[in-house]
Amino acid sequence: MTLICVKDAPGKGRGVFAQRNLKKDEVIETCPVIVLPPEEVNTLELTQLYNYYFAWGADSREAAIALGYGSLYNHSYTPNAKYQKDFSNGLLKYVCIKDIQKDEEITINYNCDPEDRTPVWFDIVSQN
Repeated sequence: MTLICVKDAPGKGRGVFAQRNLKKDEVIETCPVIVLPPEEVNTLELTQLYNYYFAWGADSREAAIALGYGSLYNHSYTPNAKYQKDFSNGLLKYVCIKDIQKDEEITINYNCDPEDRTPVWFDIVSQN
């Protein structure tokens, strides 16, 4: 059985959901990324991919598009998961920060730190 699936997240578009109960510290998904150099980031911001990329690199000047479901996790200031950037291997790893129930949406804080309350670039639809 797969751990996760993508389906409609009311008011948010698509989201990633647990297909079974997940435990705190369990790895949800490890996603390879496509890295774009700094000179291509401004162009990326003119496309639909603008809302799906991650700041990348030690100085955050590059951009990364996560493969797998990595770019489809929705934001929350009270997330149940976090992501970790692995620059040397070109990976994003998603990990439970609390137990997640079957059919529950898996959310991350787009600011990387689950406790970071810095405003994001869009209006928040609902808090998890």
